[in-house]
Amino acid sequence: MARFKRTLTRTLPLVGTAVLLSSCGLFEETEQPLTTFDPAGPFAEQIDNLFWPVFWIAVGVFVLVEGAILAAIFLFRDRDDRKEPKQLHGNARLEVIWTVIPALILAVIAVPTVSAVFDLTECDPGAMEIEVIGHQWWFEFNYPEQGVQTANVMVIPAGEEVCAVMTSDDVLHNFWVPALNGKRYLVPGQETFLRLQADEPGEYWGHCAEFCGLSHSLMRARVQAMDAAAFDAWVADQQQPRSFPAEGTPAFEGWGVFQAKGCTQCHTVLYDDEEASVIVPDDAFNGPDLTHFASRDVFAGAILPEEGETREQALKRWLADPPNVKPGSFMPNLALTEQEIDLLIAWLGSDE
Repeated sequence: MARFKRTLTRTLPLVGTAVLLSSCGLFEETEQPLTTFDPAGPFAEQIDNLFWPVFWIAVGVFVLVEGAILAAIFLFRDRDDRKEPKQLHGNARLEVIWTVIPALILAVIAVPTVSAVFDLTECDPGAMEIEVIGHQWWFEFNYPEQGVQTANVMVIPAGEEVCAVMTSDDVLHNFWVPALNGKRYLVPGQETFLRLQADEPGEYWGHCAEFCGLSHSLMRARVQAMDAAAFDAWVADQQQPRSFPAEGTPAFEGWGVFQAKGCTQCHTVLYDDEEASVIVPDDAFNGPDLTHFASRDVFAGAILPEEGETREQALKRWLADPPNVKPGSFMPNLALTEQEIDLLIAWLGSDE
C-alpha cells in the first residue's frame, strides 16, 4: 500500500503537467483562450486596474502566512528533548490581531470592488443601446434606435460607449467579452445591463460563461468595433431589405427549398418585395434573422466556419445535420439532399 501511494504521488504531478501542456494545443491559431489581461477598453481596463492591487495584496498575505507555517514546521518541530511549548489558546491580543488585520484588508479591498461593480453596469444615459438576447445556443443583437436585428456578431462604433440591455429567451446565460468588460447574467424575464467600449477598431471574442445545456461550449459571440464611418455604412446596409432573387436562378430555387422545408417557421426574412417577406411571430421560436445572413462571416453561435474551413464547407456540414454539429440544436436534421443544400447555400449567399 505504501509503495502504491509513493507511485501515485510521483505520477499525478507528471500526468497533470502533461494534460496542461497538451491542452495548449487546443487553442493554437484560434481566438482562445479568452483573457482579461489584455483590456481593449476603459471598462475592461477598470477591472484590470482593480485586479492587480488585489492580486499583490493576496501574494503578500500568502507569503506571510506560508512563511509562518514553514517557520512553525521547521523551528518548532517535535524533538525528543523538547519540553511542552507554551500554549497560545485564549491569548486575546493575538486573536484580536489575526481577526482585525484580515478584516481591515477585506474592507480596503471592498471599497474599490463594490464601486467598480456598480460603475461597470450603470450605463451612460446618452449611450447607444443594443439589446442582447440569449438563446440556446446563440446570441441575438437588436439595435432598437436603428431598427437592425442580427446574430452572433455585435457591431459597435469604436471609441463610443454602448449599453448592452440583456435578457434571455430560455435559460440562464452569461455574456462575457473579457477584452471589453466582465461577465453579466442574462436572466429570463429580467433585464440586466453592461457597459461596453472598444478603444480601437477590431474583433473581440466572447463566450457564454454560464452552463446552459448540451452545447454551452459552442455558444460564442464576437464584438466587431468599427470606426464611425464604417459603422454608419454597416447600419445603412442592414436597414435595407433583402433583394428578391430573380426567377430561374439557383438563389430563387433555394428560396423555394427554404419555404418548402418549413424554415420560415423560425427564421425572419425581409425582402424588398413585402409580399414575399417572412416575419416570425414574437411568441414563436425565433431562430436568427436571415435577412442579411450573407454579410456575416460566422454563424451557428459563431462557431462556424472552423479554422481552415471555407464558408461553403461549413454551411454544407451545418445544413446536412445541425444536431451533429451542435448537440441539442433546435434546428432539426431535415434530411436535405446535396442538391437542396447547394440551392440553399446559393440563396443564403445571394444578398451580401
